Amino acid sequence: MNVYLSRWVCLGVEANLRRAVEESRQAVEAGATLVVFPEVFLTGYYRTLAPARARAAFARISEAHPGIVFAFGSFTEERRNRMTIWRGGGEVARYDKVHLFDPNDEPRIWEAGDRYAAVRTDGWSIGLLTCNDVRFPEQARALRLSARCDALLVVAWWPWRRDHVWRTLLRARAIENGLWVIGCCVAASEHPGERFAGAGNHVFDPHGEPVRTGDDRTYVLDPSRAGKVLVDPLESYRAIEEVQVFDAARVDATLLRKPVAARPSRPARIRRRVES
Repeated sequence: MNVYLSRWVCLGVEANLRRAVEESRQAVEAGATLVVFPEVFLTGYYRTLAPARARAAFARISEAHPGIVFAFGSFTEERRNRMTIWRGGGEVARYDKVHLFDPNDEPRIWEAGDRYAAVRTDGWSIGLLTCNDVRFPEQARALRLSARCDALLVVAWWPWRRDHVWRTLLRARAIENGLWVIGCCVAASEHPGERFAGAGNHVFDPHGEPVRTGDDRTYVLDPSRAGKVLVDPLESYRAIEEVQVFDAARVDATLLRKPVAARPSRPARIRRRVES
């Protein structure tokens, strides 16, 4: 799979709509089979765009490149932070962000989604996450076990000052689940009302090794080069419901065990060899 991750600089809404068309064309010319834009890439947090206009733009772009899968970061629809996946002019999947980020007052802007989502395309099963979702390993694990995902796609609006956290979480999700992880973050916002320096784009293979890129945008995900992972949760995961908590301030009677009575030792029986 050839993946194109936009290094998106968010400007005004109209400029963003025009640039999405041009960058999509450039991505396809670069050989991408999956083109990814980051979270709220058309509006940022504080600008608005009618959902119908966003959808019309996504439809036109994907219809112009019918063989390509597009992940259009997210936009606001039905008070949800919604990522949509398009192909051939039509929406084929959607995901509403589940874990809203309180420090940015996201619960005041959106309502949380109520389900996880994955999309199957070209032999891949790809789990969908948005930004703060990556902090919750149970979401990634559920996608690996229930949807048997080969990869996770995480779109984000994550600050540069915490790029080390973003990078670490993406790598951790890759290692613990034995799958590819693709992280696409907004590079910056230069809109006068919302200046922002974003984190980097990062891709990790199932071993947690970074996938190199020659142009900071295109990445090749080649399963034949990854090899078998050391621990695959599909093979060894165990679901445990019970969590036992002990109190160190008192002795737990259930832990007391009667000593086992020692058995008397028996003299060793020695077989003598008789020489003839």
